[in-house]
Amino acid sequence: MANNNKIVNQLRALVLLTKTEEQVARTRISQARTDAVRRELTQNADNAGARTIEITEALRSLGGVPDVVTPALGRLSAVLKATFEQATPLEEALLSDLSLEHQLLDRATYVKVLAEQAEATRVRRLAEKLIGAHQATVEWLTIVLAEEALGGPAALVATPVQKVAGGVARAVNAPARFWTNRVNNAVETVKHAGEKTSDRVSAVTDRTQQLTDAVRETLTAGRSASLRRAEQIARREGNKDAAKAARTAREELGDVSADELPIKNFDQLSVGDAVKAIKDLKESHDIRVIIRYEETHKSRANVVSAAQTQLASLAKEAVGVDA
Repeated sequence: MANNNKIVNQLRALVLLTKTEEQVARTRISQARTDAVRRELTQNADNAGARTIEITEALRSLGGVPDVVTPALGRLSAVLKATFEQATPLEEALLSDLSLEHQLLDRATYVKVLAEQAEATRVRRLAEKLIGAHQATVEWLTIVLAEEALGGPAALVATPVQKVAGGVARAVNAPARFWTNRVNNAVETVKHAGEKTSDRVSAVTDRTQQLTDAVRETLTAGRSASLRRAEQIARREGNKDAAKAARTAREELGDVSADELPIKNFDQLSVGDAVKAIKDLKESHDIRVIIRYEETHKSRANVVSAAQTQLASLAKEAVGVDA
């Protein structure tokens, strides 16, 4: 009887968490980068809904009181989670999802042991089913996080608020920041060196004015043009770090020319040939550039999906997951 009480309590917790899992999956659908991921998330949400029904039926079979409050709490929990996570970067939201899945997996494992001890065959089978489902989701989320760690773009797209939280906006504004930092460093160097001569101070002042003008020039132009101009100025001034950052920001926006792509004559390739060429890419950076360029210029679903799959393969290798 004691074991049954424990099972009932754990099943109640699983209903709450599974309902939350379903609602989280549905909120993630709008963040899917490809149709394939969107279908997978939709199926995950539907499966979670089905699991909620199965857990509830198992609960009733053990004499548990039907719970009409728990599902509502699950939905509320998911809504609150989705609301608060908007103030955090995408990776933090995904880590939160992963934490939820680990809790579901651990509880399902605990229920399995309890059911074996209580000789509750139906509950044991349900627990085994839950374990399999949550292990698969944990693996998927681990791979998505690995894709993000490799530089993305991950299977899920950050919301506008999450992009800001994650620092993408700061990258787009990189030219002004880099030039400002350079001016500050120049002034700081003069200060610490104890240079007091008017000609050196004038030189720094003149340089500051030149850089300020450059910043003004880049920011008054369009975003794309500003990044290209900042990159040109940085290269001319020998600032490799600033030039690289400006180019990275351009790549993030898909603002690269065809001759900058890692696949030769990419624009002229058919979908089939493009997919084949993408499978030969071994660097996550190259795959990211292709994905963002394709999404910005042609948006061929099969090409984007192939690139995403190739990135996922690299992510699986990085976390030691069998393909």
